[in-house]
Amino acid sequence: MSFFRTTLLLSLLTGIFLGAGFLIAGISGAVIALFFAAFFNFFSYWYSDKIVLNMYGAKKLKNEEIEEIVSKLAKKAKIQKPKLYLINTQVPNAFATGRNEKNSAIVVTKGLINSLDKEEIEGVLAHEISHIKNHDILISTMAATIGGAISFLANIAWWSLFIGDSNRDGLILLPLLIFAPIGAAIIQLAISRTREYEADYSAGIITKNPLGLANALRKIESFVLANPIRGNSATSHLFIVNPFKADAISKLFSTHPKTEDRIKRLEELAKKI
Repeated sequence: MSFFRTTLLLSLLTGIFLGAGFLIAGISGAVIALFFAAFFNFFSYWYSDKIVLNMYGAKKLKNEEIEEIVSKLAKKAKIQKPKLYLINTQVPNAFATGRNEKNSAIVVTKGLINSLDKEEIEGVLAHEISHIKNHDILISTMAATIGGAISFLANIAWWSLFIGDSNRDGLILLPLLIFAPIGAAIIQLAISRTREYEADYSAGIITKNPLGLANALRKIESFVLANPIRGNSATSHLFIVNPFKADAISKLFSTHPKTEDRIKRLEELAKKI
């Protein structure tokens, strides 16, 4: 399933690049876009995790307590311990990235460490460990990189309107301006909302404490609603809770289930356990 989703994602990217190239410069533009897409697909596979880490200025985390929790959870999940990184923001959040279990990383914010208690932090880290265990991280990280690239295509189309024949180019490029952001949102939807539910469930099983994660989600949601962070919204699906200000489009194409629904499921799981 992971291979199929990755292939579908790259195929969609290639198609959008070809279409955009053709709209901007005809057949020659499509050929250039094809070569660029091939290069970009290769590059994003190998380096998309580094791009995302650099995008948020993530630095290696040195925290014995967090490292101990992650080591314990990784052992329970039977995966190699991921690397740990820190983002310097007081808004609590976290995400996992990387190509596979051997090349994985978990990123937490300073706010997560400062605002959540140990059980809540453990729940969040178990959720991210579950994404790694379930092979979600490659497709998530590539979707973030590709979503940003599609938005970049829309910017190219916008500036092209001012260079050529505005009337003719407007008719050709206006659809690209309109549908490129929608295309980016659809790519994000390649990361099924069910993956979040599954990661929540797995985290509850691993920790045997679903309420720890439920309480963490409640706190994180409250923080991000009051203090959304700045960044590329194409990466919103990476985080355990969308950290950006939600507009009408992002709500319509949200890759995250409603936090209240996730909490409800975790509470039900706690009763069963």
